[in-house]
Amino acid sequence: MDMIQVYVHPTYEIWKSISNRTVQNISHLTNLVVPIIDNVKVYGDVALKTYTKKYDNADIKCLQVTEEDFEKADIKISNRFKKSIEIAYRNIKHFHQKQIHEESSIEILKGIYCWRKTIPIEKVGFYIPGGSAPLLSTVLMLGIPGKLSGCKNIILCSPPNKDGEIHPAILYTAKYVGIKRIYKVGGAQAIASMAYGTETIPSVYKIFGPGNSYVTIAKQIVSQRGIVSIDMPAGPSEVAIMADYTANPEYIAADLLSQSEHDPESYILLVTPNNQSWIEKVKKELKKQFLDISNKRDIIERSLKKSKIVVLTSLDECLTLINQVAPEHFIINCKNASFWAEKVINAGSVFLGNYSPVSAGDYASGTNHVLPTYGYAKSYSGLSIDSFVKKITFQKISKKGLKNLSECVNVLSSEEGLLAHKKSINIRLKNEFKNVNT
Repeated sequence: MDMIQVYVHPTYEIWKSISNRTVQNISHLTNLVVPIIDNVKVYGDVALKTYTKKYDNADIKCLQVTEEDFEKADIKISNRFKKSIEIAYRNIKHFHQKQIHEESSIEILKGIYCWRKTIPIEKVGFYIPGGSAPLLSTVLMLGIPGKLSGCKNIILCSPPNKDGEIHPAILYTAKYVGIKRIYKVGGAQAIASMAYGTETIPSVYKIFGPGNSYVTIAKQIVSQRGIVSIDMPAGPSEVAIMADYTANPEYIAADLLSQSEHDPESYILLVTPNNQSWIEKVKKELKKQFLDISNKRDIIERSLKKSKIVVLTSLDECLTLINQVAPEHFIINCKNASFWAEKVINAGSVFLGNYSPVSAGDYASGTNHVLPTYGYAKSYSGLSIDSFVKKITFQKISKKGLKNLSECVNVLSSEEGLLAHKKSINIRLKNEFKNVNT
């Protein structure tokens, strides 16, 4: 397991290559996805069933999940799983509920009142991958804030197995959070159905959720066409770890491995001022733990081949590199972790200390795991209550308030040459101006 790359005191030029993510050539994928989207737009349910047969080997008669499907899923789910969902739901709900704030009206000047109202997005759609890794945790991460925000119409699409069934864990979790309109459709065709609508699946205003390259490209295309908005640009999972001498090499290795099992293109980075003997301990632990893993070994091995350990002179320098990388997940495993946390500028979600693994945040600590990747943490936030609402501003101005504002608007609109703007103020105050002139 010496495949992980080690950089000792790299130059600033090499920093740039360390920060770079693998960028796929997606032109051939785009050429495959565009016809799928266009066919769903034109042929609706017929196209969905055809693509489901082609890509999922499932012959679907009814696209919508029935009450019977929910009941069958409930029987298959263990009580331990149900208890775990209950705990995760409670924690995530508690954290997101605290994000809801009422805003009050502000008197800007005498007679001028402005305020802002939070309105839930009426129609939202979730995409949940199925297959070998049914992302039931993402159902919680999307469904809980979506419901708390007050979105009236929430639908969910997930690919069926060859028997035409969605994974029971996804169905159980969706019903638990209150999502009952679920459709057996996956891939780019699911995104197209939520964007354009079909005979069975209604169109939505915003699409959320992760997926493979086809799903990601489909989301980008329907967003670029102006049909629907999407949650955020998405890419393979990422973790960056900053560690000093207090960090346990066993835990560090486990954290590197846990993120590498997501995708062969996962971005894995460890930065440290520690000496060579500590790094060797991490590498030894990586090898030992890798050999204990029974599944996804090929994915992990390919991911680790691209992973990097970077040795720098100080924690200050480490954090400078991290802020340049802007990772999706950032673990600060150092003495005085809270001190270093205050200096973080660019990251999706931050985990402090030896006992805060990313896995806790992925499932049940309370924070959201839908986070920006590819360095988008420099300008994007992770998913929250705000992702499901829009803000509308209101104002109410009395005649006296308008009079107080009139000269300011007159001068500014005149300078821009927009005289009709000026007139829209003055026509309301013409009697006052007459009185001033006499």
